[in-house]
Amino acid sequence: MKNFTSILSGLIIVLFFVGSSTIYVVDQRQQAILFQLGEIVDIKTEAGLYFKIPIAQNVRYFEKRILTMDAEEPERFITSEKKNVLVDLFVKWRIVDVRQYFISVRGDEEVAKVRLAQTINASLRDEFGNRTVHDVISGERDQIMEIMRQKADEDSRQIGIEVVDVRLKRVDLPREVSESVYRRMEAERKRVANELRSLGAAESEKIRADADRQREVIMANAYRDAQTIMGAGDGQAAATYAAAYGADAEFYSFYRSLEAYKQSFKNKTDVLVLEPTSDFFKYLKTPEVN
Repeated sequence: MKNFTSILSGLIIVLFFVGSSTIYVVDQRQQAILFQLGEIVDIKTEAGLYFKIPIAQNVRYFEKRILTMDAEEPERFITSEKKNVLVDLFVKWRIVDVRQYFISVRGDEEVAKVRLAQTINASLRDEFGNRTVHDVISGERDQIMEIMRQKADEDSRQIGIEVVDVRLKRVDLPREVSESVYRRMEAERKRVANELRSLGAAESEKIRADADRQREVIMANAYRDAQTIMGAGDGQAAATYAAAYGADAEFYSFYRSLEAYKQSFKNKTDVLVLEPTSDFFKYLKTPEVN
């Protein structure tokens, strides 16, 4: 009885391993190639549970998702101006024909990346060689990326790959070129700054000259108006004096004499030599009593 149980257990284990070796699962993120004695017999691109012949057949899985090829070091390219630029980029790609992919690169992802990098570099050299530094940095950057994607995709289809996108992460000048460019930029900025300062100084002088002219005009007008007002005042004063003199000539004469006395004897040290009978002392004499 014990021997029967042992045999049954062993048979179950053998059947389990045989059964598990006849089944393989393809994930939704994968696609698979079924080989028989090294030859491709079937391709599975849909997720699911599949069967194979144990020992005689084997399965190899490949990514169905989008993969990334990122350059390890920036590549040096020459523009139409014969200037070197350093380009850092990445490529998004995926396997669309797994049979052709395996036949072309034996299913080796690194070999596929090398082939893809060669295609991208060749396209970049052609595009950069026909454009200036300004074009590749900003002017026609989007156009260059789209052209590279189309060319790379056309070539990569031959090995079962679709190029989804090509992106230039960074386009820089080499250090030795950057320093000279920065110096030229600095000199240009200084030139522009000096021009602006000169224009500012000229405008400042123009504003000052205009302000001085306006000041002179205002001062002249003010002086003219002041002289007009003073003349009118003097005229009115003279008319008032004349009217007062005409009203009482004797009082006016007396008032003017008092003003003369005040001015003549303003200080104690003042000395005035006149004859006693002078008209100057007319109003200092004792008035006659009638």
